[in-house]
Amino acid sequence: MTPKAILEALPLPALLIRRDERIEAVNAAARSLLGPAIEGRHFITALRQPAVLDAIEAVMRDATPRDAQYLTNDGQQDTTFKVAVRAVAGGSVLVSFEDETPLAQSNAMRRDFVANVSHELKTPLTALTSFIETLKGPARSDPAAQARFLQVMGEEAERMNRLISDLLSLSRVEAEERVRPTAIVDLVPLVRSVVLGLSRLTEAAEIGVRIEAPQTAEVRGDADQLRQVLVNLLENAIKYSGAGADVTITIGVPRYEAGLRSDGVALIVRDSGPGIDPQHLPRLTERFYRVDAHRSREQGGTGLGLAIVKHIVNRHRGRIRIASEPGEGLEVKILLPC
Repeated sequence: MTPKAILEALPLPALLIRRDERIEAVNAAARSLLGPAIEGRHFITALRQPAVLDAIEAVMRDATPRDAQYLTNDGQQDTTFKVAVRAVAGGSVLVSFEDETPLAQSNAMRRDFVANVSHELKTPLTALTSFIETLKGPARSDPAAQARFLQVMGEEAERMNRLISDLLSLSRVEAEERVRPTAIVDLVPLVRSVVLGLSRLTEAAEIGVRIEAPQTAEVRGDADQLRQVLVNLLENAIKYSGAGADVTITIGVPRYEAGLRSDGVALIVRDSGPGIDPQHLPRLTERFYRVDAHRSREQGGTGLGLAIVKHIVNRHRGRIRIASEPGEGLEVKILLPC
């Protein structure tokens, strides 16, 4: 069997470099990655990236296996490949490329997540530390200042508590995401219960809430998680709509939903608030993404509410759609399979 035939049998992009440093054989996957006309060329002109070239040259010298990284772009995103360089019989070198882009993206997301959590916790911690030092010193004998500082400290502590609670919720939802709920849940009484439970909040914010629903609308789901979805969506609508706004919660009748390619129920939460620019919509369900970070923190938001909603909807094998225009309010539509 020829070297080229052997390479074509490999599932990874791979090429073989002769002792004279010319590329002897390339499989189709490597041609797609590196270009169609690299066979017969000197490996330096085909690969170019210093880390990969150093690894190949070192293996040619001492035949010790080495690995490197090959960074490129597929036209849509940056991609990362682990390059394995191995000596083979006759002084040739086999170079293979393993796509590690998903792993690199996952590591980047984890680093961003840790950085965001650290920032979100550091802000209230810094405030608490500052006020404690002030209470120990200049405000030690000032009852009015003590009362004011203690109130702010309580608010910052509550903010930390909300963030930790949301982080724990997100962790639980992600851990269960592969297991689809099987219980039958009627959305109509669930929605009415959530609206009743938040009635003091809506009255204080001067927000009117209307429910449009059939007699019953059953889906397969986790009642506690669906309640959390509704609470998060309604709280967001209350916080950001402004006094005098209206919120409408619409529950559709069970029917075939093209977005699910199966029977399902549409749950829509729509407010008459100021709306947001459509450019923000694709990122609203990202962790810690905020359209207006200052206002969100003032309202007690953690930046995790819609991320939790997205993961719960994913666990239910549903779909989430968000639409808005400045001055036209915001609409969140969730499709849940029956």
